[in-house]
Amino acid sequence: MKESEVTAALLHPGGLWRDIQVVARTGSTNTDLLARARSGEAEGAVLVAEAQTAGRGRMSREWLSPPGAGLYFSVLLRPAGVSPGLLGWLPLLTGVAVVSALPGLGIAHARLKWPNDVLAADAKLAGILAESTGGAVVAGVGINVTQQPVELPPAATSLALAAGAAAPDRQTVLIAVLTELARWYQAWRDQPQPGDPDACGLREEYTRQCGTLGREVTVSLPAGRMLAGRAAGVDAAGRLEVVTAEGVTAVSAGDVVHVR
Repeated sequence: MKESEVTAALLHPGGLWRDIQVVARTGSTNTDLLARARSGEAEGAVLVAEAQTAGRGRMSREWLSPPGAGLYFSVLLRPAGVSPGLLGWLPLLTGVAVVSALPGLGIAHARLKWPNDVLAADAKLAGILAESTGGAVVAGVGINVTQQPVELPPAATSLALAAGAAAPDRQTVLIAVLTELARWYQAWRDQPQPGDPDACGLREEYTRQCGTLGREVTVSLPAGRMLAGRAAGVDAAGRLEVVTAEGVTAVSAGDVVHVR
């Protein structure tokens, strides 16, 4: 991946991205950008790693990052004016950006799994992890690009497998996703009520792209509790609304399994 070409494609006056770095290897792009955020760095930084040695997903799971096979990057955002109660939309927004970029890359059937996995034919194609520090949020994205079945964990896929043809190169994927991420983020942030998911169309688009809604699910909640019911919607804070015999429960964090 050529840092100069990515920079030329994405950095422009008035744009979101202001600094893009590509490194051969790091522990975790999220960890690195969180440290930079705590040092006061402005939003718009992007860190891409050819390989991660300590990548992680939600709930501290390891994210396997073999060199050159996938796309691993994080972005630093400072959503000024957005209330804390709406920051839960950032990982969902990032998922919308990934899915929005995929049709142009030959993947027309990707869907979102709440809160922030990207699936193709019910197999995991990409994962997203958003972490905050102070007023900053770092969103990390890992996308399987060229991996073949032997290189993937169970129930996972890659762009190469999902497209049924040669996968686009990782640089093309990065530019496409960051272009969509900037478009959705600026629309969500830069409006009369910053962070409003309805006024900018974000909740409507997430609902349209989400394959979890309308399905029977089980949700593993914190402290080991389980919730079973029908995923009916996403509320104004980005929480999953699960309908059970007792009523509607809004879930802000949990592992979702699609039952049917």
